[in-house]
Amino acid sequence: QVQLVESGGGLVQAGVSLRLSCAASGRTFSSSVMGWFRQAPGKEREFVAGISWSGGNTNYADSVKGRFTISRDNAKSTVYLQMNSPKPEDTAVYYCAADPQPYYSDYVGEARYEYDYWGQGTQVTVSS
Repeated sequence: QVQLVESGGGLVQAGVSLRLSCAASGRTFSSSVMGWFRQAPGKEREFVAGISWSGGNTNYADSVKGRFTISRDNAKSTVYLQMNSPKPEDTAVYYCAADPQPYYSDYVGEARYEYDYWGQGTQVTVSS
């Protein structure tokens, strides 16, 4: 019953910050783990970042750690991905995902199968 819509993607030069947004609807958003995944041409969809239902715990892929920041605003039913120092290899379609039934408090999954709902994706292209 959770619906997700991503926005904020586009074409930027390497090093220019970008912020993605994911607007969610549904009665269980505030109790859901929220994650960002990405898929580049010819590659599998991979985990980028996740945040617990309370916002108290986050998890990042090693490839983006220190550069990207995930956050959420439950009052606005929105999750964000702040992309600082983006690189050409960050080019991909970015997907927002929700897990309304985390295994335990503050759990943040990294596997695709752990997330039940997905947005349609937003294209991010980073030029060199």
